[in-house]
Amino acid sequence: MQALRFISEEIVWQEVPGEVSLAFFCSGCPLRCRGCHSSDSWKAGRGTVLTAGYLQGRLKQYRGLISCVLFMGGEWHGGLLKQMLRIAREEELHTCLYTGLERHELDPALLPHLTYLKTGRWLPERGGLNDPDTNQQFTDLRSGANLNHLFQGEPL
Repeated sequence: MQALRFISEEIVWQEVPGEVSLAFFCSGCPLRCRGCHSSDSWKAGRGTVLTAGYLQGRLKQYRGLISCVLFMGGEWHGGLLKQMLRIAREEELHTCLYTGLERHELDPALLPHLTYLKTGRWLPERGGLNDPDTNQQFTDLRSGANLNHLFQGEPL
């Protein structure tokens, strides 16, 4: 089994509205969407291996400062990603996955471990979550609500 790897790790505020997220930008994305802003993530085997111990250490370091763990990709390593999501949930953190896949294309075993899910390939002509014409969708899986409006500056 290949390892789940990440090319960068950041604290982010905009990717999951209302959350302070520890974000891992996973490598090995097989989708290769035209115009992708993260094409450096395409190469498999690139970056640092994300182990349970590493994630637990980071969560301990940021305890009380973050509210969510975000994975930008990684769904192609479903079992490993599920393990990382479980660790985050055990720490009572929200979880989020950004994927270019559609919800029905995801491993359904991931969904119970996610709080939020961003789906849809990047289509330059449709824009991202901040564009009302986007094909992408940001969903709160607890309620099923589409939260795209939070990226578009529209009132609740």
